[in-house]
Amino acid sequence: MNVILFCEKEQEQLLPLTFLKPCGELRMGILSFKDRWERFLGKKISYKTLPYLAEAFPMKEEEVNLFLNPTYLPTAELFDTLLNLKQGKAIQYKDAILAFKGSNEDFEAKKWEVQSWDSELIHIQRPYDLFSYNDKVLAFDFELLTKNRISQPISETNGVINEYNIFLEEGAKVEFAILNATDGPIYIGKDAEICEGSMVRGGLALCDHAKLNLGTKIYGATTIGPHCKVGGEVNNSILTGYSNKGHDGFLGNSVIGEWCNLGADTNNSNLKNNYGEVKLWNYAENKFEKTGLQFCGLIMGDHAKSAINTQFNTGTVVGPFANVFKSGFPPNRVKMFSWGGGNEDDKFRLDAAYEVAERMMSRRKVDLTNDMKNIIKYLFETHQE
Repeated sequence: MNVILFCEKEQEQLLPLTFLKPCGELRMGILSFKDRWERFLGKKISYKTLPYLAEAFPMKEEEVNLFLNPTYLPTAELFDTLLNLKQGKAIQYKDAILAFKGSNEDFEAKKWEVQSWDSELIHIQRPYDLFSYNDKVLAFDFELLTKNRISQPISETNGVINEYNIFLEEGAKVEFAILNATDGPIYIGKDAEICEGSMVRGGLALCDHAKLNLGTKIYGATTIGPHCKVGGEVNNSILTGYSNKGHDGFLGNSVIGEWCNLGADTNNSNLKNNYGEVKLWNYAENKFEKTGLQFCGLIMGDHAKSAINTQFNTGTVVGPFANVFKSGFPPNRVKMFSWGGGNEDDKFRLDAAYEVAERMMSRRKVDLTNDMKNIIKYLFETHQE
């Protein structure tokens, strides 16, 4: 069975995190959405996505395919239904199509027979859903990845509570740390490291090759994606991958994209002074919308950067390739490619954006491909803010 991931309204609703990639590349819990469905279904997966993303994320179709919206969390019941789905049938959850089995032509023509899905599912529709549901998804992924497996031994130098809820992959290093897995599992990925003096209260996903620097303080549920370096204090946040918050400073109830860097002593507020409901910029509606949350911090798109001592207000959204370095609080919406972070600041040059991205990515031995350059150029030339 050939599997193709698609998103409809979620692709726009999850901006700025999805400007440079399809929804399936987002991460929460331990895995990306794509990785989670690949493990669940045992199949390689491709994307049906927006035209400007399609060259970098091509669709591989066959005569019959399973089209699947990855923003829904798998369940055993849903898995069985998908495996037994008949050709020409679509599964509808509430008012949206969750899955369809058939040809690409029939999918585009909406030529299907609908069957309803009534059981409740976790559906990620806004950036803040990622940290809001991260505890549940982290527990799901922990069970998925560790079932019937044995953890690498935990060094006796560590203080450990609920060791049964802690799992170390091959090459993971943890010495002289405090690990408390009472409130959620702690997963330490391949060749990941927790340095001395760090204090972790689960759940935590420290993904492959990621690192907690000396004396880091982590509150769950937090995900540190592959190749990230983190220090200071982090609470209920997600760093998608290849991003750094290497020094002191607080990050709470936040989602940070890929290839971001938070300068030393960067802090974000996750609670308003009046304890009121937080509003967040919605790109789809072109306005600030109520989140229903009292705690909501920073949402940062890919390749954005902040200077030392940057102070982000509650409910701030930062677009891709923004460089925030001016004094004072940046606005609650920082435009993509901003050079400074203010509403009237100049735009970061496209050639400079390429140069900085290439320098940062080369440190992790990753190439900035021509396909990705074309995506960046498209956003730079066509997206008006």
